[in-house]
Amino acid sequence: MRVLFTVIPEKTIFLSMVPLAWALRTAGHEVRFACQPSFAPVVTQAGLTAVPVGRDSDVFRMARRDPDGLEAARVGLHAPWDAAEDPSRARWEPMLNGYYDAVEKGHKPENFPMIAGLVEFARHWRPDLVLWDPLTYAGPIAATATGAAHARLLFGADVFGVARAHFLRLKAERPAGERADHLADWLGAYARKYGAEFTESMVTGHFTVDQFPRGLQIEAPELDYLRMQFVPYNGPATVPGWLWSRPARPRVALTMGLTATDLFDGYTIGAQDVLDALGALDIEVVATLADAERAKLHRVPDNARLLPFVPLHALAPTCAAVIHHAGPGTLGTVARYGVPQLSIPYSFDEPLLARKLAEHGAGLELPHTGATGEAIRAAVQRLLAEPRFTARAGALRDETLALPTPNQLVPRLEELTARHRTGAPHDHR
Repeated sequence: MRVLFTVIPEKTIFLSMVPLAWALRTAGHEVRFACQPSFAPVVTQAGLTAVPVGRDSDVFRMARRDPDGLEAARVGLHAPWDAAEDPSRARWEPMLNGYYDAVEKGHKPENFPMIAGLVEFARHWRPDLVLWDPLTYAGPIAATATGAAHARLLFGADVFGVARAHFLRLKAERPAGERADHLADWLGAYARKYGAEFTESMVTGHFTVDQFPRGLQIEAPELDYLRMQFVPYNGPATVPGWLWSRPARPRVALTMGLTATDLFDGYTIGAQDVLDALGALDIEVVATLADAERAKLHRVPDNARLLPFVPLHALAPTCAAVIHHAGPGTLGTVARYGVPQLSIPYSFDEPLLARKLAEHGAGLELPHTGATGEAIRAAVQRLLAEPRFTARAGALRDETLALPTPNQLVPRLEELTARHRTGAPHDHR
């Protein structure tokens, strides 16, 4: 079987796709990762085979010309996806306009540079299955053009599928002449260009691979979800010697992710305030701070160890608690090791994931507006002192590890590929 992955040039999304790509590769399948040319080194660094397609684009470079607009876009979920978090926002005009903005300001500039090249490569290589993240619509376009089976590989909460279900319900309630659908119109134009017709699978895939346990996820009705363990991959990593032995005091990690400084203007909490507050506790603090954030510090408490990076899958098992931004990769990694979590969410689906985590009982949530050093210290003290958080974190770990591994999911992917592929089976010998 030939499997083609594709992703927009967003590193954190790509990292979440790597374990399944390697599972398919080690099962004997041919795997290629199509991306914009400048992103190819990120793919090859993971030991995977990159296929540069199209030309490079940088949506965030354009967005940075309007810092205020970029910061406003950073906060939480916007229409149409906010309906997935709050069904009361599922109203026709806001969702219709939200899809227009999503297509014109996001999907088109992110995907257009790749589409023609990706279709050309897919027609040449003839993949059986195309796996794409929910923002890379070039994937279903190429799959539709070649008759390949295709599926979404989620990197976080399925706000895309749930919001789409709300929109389709509202659309069906409209008079026949008022059923505008900007996303379907855009994708449908490409389908017709390549000799096919639009189907809703171009929006949500023939099926969806979900890397979170049901307790942390939201689901769209009538979609076919395949659950899989979240297996952390942080990129190239080295385990430092100080991580080899058990810490003498409870270890608390502080990490606010890569995106806050790679794409935006910094953390949403004051690192100095947090470190000062945690410095009063009898704990060991390990803070992974980006260089730009570390440069803002005036002092470092005696109980704190500051580093630019530590592989979280090596650090988390040694911790008694982890403070983070509720990014899907961070939250999923910590959940795998049964460690209580304090989430301070801000962007996109982070508030939704933080709420689901708190509802599960495996941690606490603090809104960024109230995440002072004092509030964070009080929350950490609760996580360390109240056994119920450790118990619920252990339950979440067990739920995670009960899901199929990427390797165990491969036979199911083979079955669904055979079911959904519309072209003749390809002989790739």
